[in-house]
Amino acid sequence: MSRKRFDDLDCSLACALNEVGDWWSLLLIKQAMLGTRRFVDFQRNLGIAKNILVDRLCRLVESGVLARVDAGEHGTRYEYRLTEKGRDLFTVVIALRQWNLRWNGNRDGMRLLDKSSGEPISEVAVQNSEGEPLTIKDVLFVDENGQPLEQAG
Repeated sequence: MSRKRFDDLDCSLACALNEVGDWWSLLLIKQAMLGTRRFVDFQRNLGIAKNILVDRLCRLVESGVLARVDAGEHGTRYEYRLTEKGRDLFTVVIALRQWNLRWNGNRDGMRLLDKSSGEPISEVAVQNSEGEPLTIKDVLFVDENGQPLEQAG
């Protein structure tokens, strides 16, 4: 069964989901954020089948989320490293993790701390230009011409 693509939808979220919207891709990105670089380490840490791992790594490289870098070891060995585009997914990964913690609890026992202070990181939040948190009820969705879009509240 092939994965649904959203190429025909005129939607920013659908476009992002085309690149990183399946669970293996997001888990690979999280592992890369933890420092995993080599194919065998991704496979061991996630328990992912080789064929799926090859497919997802290729997609993430093609979309510019990961870069395949020659590791310069015996023979030809490669590492997979986050690009700037991949590092920009940090907020998305943290937001999903925090959402899970709120609704399902801590499943992995991991805590995220600020390196400089040792304090837990703050909750990810949508903010206005003054830094005040916003909820969905505080945001107006408009098109390029400023016309309101249908929204639930």
